[in-house]
Amino acid sequence: MADVRTDLKDMKGLSEEDRRTLAEAEALLGPEPETMGFTKNLFWGRFREEMVLPYPQVAADETARCDQLLAELEDYLRNEHPSIQIDQEEEIPTWVIERLFKMGALGCTVPTEYGGLGFGITSYNRVLEMIGKYCGSTAVVVSAHQSIGCKAIMLFGDDEQKQNWLPIVARQNLSAFCLSESNAGCDAGGVETTCELSEDGTHYIINGEKKWSTSGALAAIFTVMCRQDLPNGKKGVTALVCTPDMEGVDIFQKNRSKCGIRGTWQARIRFTNVKVPVSHRLHDEGKGLKVALTCLNYGRCTLSAGMTGGAKRAMDQSIKWAETRYQFRKPLNDKQLVRQRIAHMAALTYAMDAVLFMTTGMLDRGDEDIMVETAICKVFCSEMGWQVVNDAMQIMGGEGYMTENELDRIFRDSRINTIVEGSNDLMWSFIFGYGGKQLGEWMLGMKDNAKSSIFKPAFLGKAIPLGMEVFLGIRRKAPEIKNIHPDLRPYADRLRKLISEFTYQFKQMSKKHDTDMLQRQVPQARLALAAIQLHAWICTLSKLDHDMRNNSNGEEFARDKAAAIHFFDLAELDIEKHFREGYRNADDTMEQAAEAAMKHNDTLPNNLFIIPEKAPEQFRGTGRTPRDEAVKQFPGDKAVHS
Repeated sequence: MADVRTDLKDMKGLSEEDRRTLAEAEALLGPEPETMGFTKNLFWGRFREEMVLPYPQVAADETARCDQLLAELEDYLRNEHPSIQIDQEEEIPTWVIERLFKMGALGCTVPTEYGGLGFGITSYNRVLEMIGKYCGSTAVVVSAHQSIGCKAIMLFGDDEQKQNWLPIVARQNLSAFCLSESNAGCDAGGVETTCELSEDGTHYIINGEKKWSTSGALAAIFTVMCRQDLPNGKKGVTALVCTPDMEGVDIFQKNRSKCGIRGTWQARIRFTNVKVPVSHRLHDEGKGLKVALTCLNYGRCTLSAGMTGGAKRAMDQSIKWAETRYQFRKPLNDKQLVRQRIAHMAALTYAMDAVLFMTTGMLDRGDEDIMVETAICKVFCSEMGWQVVNDAMQIMGGEGYMTENELDRIFRDSRINTIVEGSNDLMWSFIFGYGGKQLGEWMLGMKDNAKSSIFKPAFLGKAIPLGMEVFLGIRRKAPEIKNIHPDLRPYADRLRKLISEFTYQFKQMSKKHDTDMLQRQVPQARLALAAIQLHAWICTLSKLDHDMRNNSNGEEFARDKAAAIHFFDLAELDIEKHFREGYRNADDTMEQAAEAAMKHNDTLPNNLFIIPEKAPEQFRGTGRTPRDEAVKQFPGDKAVHS
């Protein structure tokens, strides 16, 4: 492949803005890993069976330790945890945090030599799923602490840094992650907070402001991402560990009142000439984005675990409601539309579980190329989880909306998951772009080398099959799936054909849109959504294969098997719809309708609406001031931790 591969930035007809965007994305993501991940292979029409079959498992001794913690944790969550109080009062009591530290739930992944439980990623996510069943706010706090807050220290800290800080975060105090800003949310490379090395080289000086730092006002340690002018003349992002007692650190807003996950606190922190010792730097100068993006791989899984737990609880509650709620002298579950929702929930929760723990298994074994898989995990679990909770709410009707029944809290807590850790709309483009980049560059290289290499046998061996696929519509041979339970062979064969069709459709859409494909997010999203459903099908097939070989009895297994088979049908219908819409869609009228709506909106005065605080200069100060007199406020103070 390397002999014909061409950089996408060299495409003819590409605008300078697109070239610059591609260059920035490549700098942000870093070089391609040497080993291509599982989902990237799907874009080529390949099935790397050894990466997904058999379904990943955890060692028996760790599973036993995790089971013991889960039993203690569920007893506490069911009988003592103040979930409704946390939601109503918008604060997690100190005693709850202390209790979670004592149980070890806040130190699951910290190595045992530093006071943690030393769990792998799968066991840790089992804990998050359990917490997510009972309290989304608490799940977010536990996740933010371990998946991003102190994860950077575990992954990139040196021995001294680990000795100094990990015992604190394992058993004593929360940690926070300071990446997002008013102008840098999903754009991790756009941070404006700066750091510069002092003249004597002993410390860095931080200036700037951070936003959305979960538990920032409660944390004893936080990792701060700063833009730095590097000695080579380039700019990079550097990761520094700070403490709130450093001079110049101002937590000027502890939290803001929210729709959901109301018990979590997201701080706004201002840094004014904060001096941070060089010994507090994680990884190398300019390598902070690697730190941030690596941590996000873990955060996207724990977000998914909390969502999966909440979805499962909502499903179980609503199914019980459908059995015991009678209308017109019959239970709700006698109605086919209700049964459709029940089947939908069962199918999606089984698939969510399969995707989540396939991804954590990949992380546990140290797969090198994992960013597409963690992005898919986050998108799939947040989108499907939201659908499950919505189904449950519809089944329970008005009572589902009542606070004491607790479904309303799961409903509100769930919505944020499609936004944070990378907005799903952005993730669709990321999955398309990063998943298909190598294939796209190879296709471009074949095109660019056609004239000079037309008579070379090696070139023809690759060009002829590609040409037959792109110009004659002849699909490549479906990949083999060998080690599958015999009863699952029909579902594996359907999957094989869809993988072959997926790579064909990627090539057709790339040919159809050419350079415009880089800007056309709707066609990108269709292919990304197809890839997501294919990946979910594969994870579900692998999990069901494992269950049939090991747990094939009882009502729970019967439910799961039926749910998985229903998911295959749902996924196939969805994938085919995305392929079909590549050719027959409403994109043109969508563009016209959007343009007309935006032009009309331009006629409405800005002072009727909320305007972003970091909007371009011409818009600042032109919007209306939000009415917050009835909204609970969380003013900051100088928080000093011993």
